[in-house]
Amino acid sequence: MFRNKKSLIIFITGGDPCIETTETLIPEMVDAGADLIEIGIPYSDPVADGPIIQAANKRALASGTTIDKLLEMVARLRSKVRIPLLFMTYLPPIRLYGRERFLSASSDCGIKGIIVPDLPFEEKKELSSDCTKFGMTLISMVFPPPNERVAMIAKEAEGFLYCASSLGVTGMRSEIGHEIEKLVAHAKKFTDIPCAIGFGISNVEQARDMAKIADGIIVGSAVVKIIEQYGNDCIEPVKQFIKTLKGAVESV
Repeated sequence: MFRNKKSLIIFITGGDPCIETTETLIPEMVDAGADLIEIGIPYSDPVADGPIIQAANKRALASGTTIDKLLEMVARLRSKVRIPLLFMTYLPPIRLYGRERFLSASSDCGIKGIIVPDLPFEEKKELSSDCTKFGMTLISMVFPPPNERVAMIAKEAEGFLYCASSLGVTGMRSEIGHEIEKLVAHAKKFTDIPCAIGFGISNVEQARDMAKIADGIIVGSAVVKIIEQYGNDCIEPVKQFIKTLKGAVESV
């Protein structure tokens, strides 16, 4: 997905506002230009997420979304969706479901990897060996400032390196600081895998600027905000927004 191009990665919360809408939305996002989609597994205490995605988690849980329902949804989608799909989740839901059971079921339904924001690098072996066993990629995250820890994580990263634009939680930001450029440049000294920037990208100008710095961009809260605004009628507004983001990325 990163070969000879900049990539657009989109995050949505699975089951927001309901499983049926998510299942309809994902192929439409692919059609609009998404190169990879992160599906957030709703959880009651998403520590890395800001208010917009926290609210989406509550809506998804209220609609009855479960890990099993998301697995079934992904299995139904695989014949329609050819791009990689990832799960974004936290350690408590994985442990409650059963680590090996979760990774095996995710792989079987077609999920290619996972992002686990509350998994410390020092404890990655809790998941990395089973990810390897089931053919899943464990995506690593780095945060500013550039330092020895970033280098250590980048050296062992797989798939792509998730470069957060700032410390703190996800969310739409009016400005993205210059630290992210330093972070990406530093990480690239220690890894050959692509680097993608997330946390805060919410408009076309930011998408274009960040695509100049990295191999791809990750947009979540801005998409989730549209879903919040339109509910079950979100398909077309989300598609149009992704098309504008794709145009910005391709213009770089």
